[in-house]
Amino acid sequence: MQRRSEITGVRKLLRLACYAAALALGCGPLAAQAQTRVDLQLVLAVDASGSVDATRFELQRKGYVEAFRDKQVLDAIRGGATQSIAVAMFQWTGSQLQAEIVPWTLVKDQASAESVASLMATTPRKLFRGGTSISGAIEYAMRWFPRSPFQGDRRVIDVSGDGSNNNGRSVTRARDEAVAAGVVINGLPILAWEPDLDYYYKNNVIGGPGAFMTVAKDFDTFADAILKKMVQEIAANQQPRSIRVGKR
Repeated sequence: MQRRSEITGVRKLLRLACYAAALALGCGPLAAQAQTRVDLQLVLAVDASGSVDATRFELQRKGYVEAFRDKQVLDAIRGGATQSIAVAMFQWTGSQLQAEIVPWTLVKDQASAESVASLMATTPRKLFRGGTSISGAIEYAMRWFPRSPFQGDRRVIDVSGDGSNNNGRSVTRARDEAVAAGVVINGLPILAWEPDLDYYYKNNVIGGPGAFMTVAKDFDTFADAILKKMVQEIAANQQPRSIRVGKR
């Protein structure tokens, strides 16, 4: 048992070192010369597991599309120092099941925001089953930052989903490793299936300075939730708090 514990400890330290090294490669002085400076690097991780049927998935997709077309989001972007953010999106289910939807894209004006919204609206759903692995989604998102052609001190993973982690390794370990590497994880739990999912997200998923979650009662209120969440994310409110959309 002691030997197994030592091996586990060594693996965790190696994983943390890999995260830190990878992030450093994307943010060092030499890389900064070739990268575009932004106020925020935001990775949107969208639940596409089996519990999200076609109707619910479309409501979720519509919420993201409408958010990027909303003036409030663009105003929040224009309020930053560089007046720009970098956005990427992927769908996720099981621990090894993720699919890119939006590659790293600069959003700085109405045209670029509309470009992202259009890509979200027209890209078909790529995943349909495979369990619910929030830990896998976090790990996959962490691999995106070193590949980013943008540089920004704030790196955020935005996880939306309607279930707790039931696939892959411990979500709290994945969260803690990401936070240790300087990444903030925010959450958007949807209470359609698990009424207490917000408490699960609070205790196991979100983390880092200023981390927060926006709670959607169901998929019908998702659009309001993601809009409020993105505005706060972009504005970088450093007072951790949770927002609830819809009555419980």
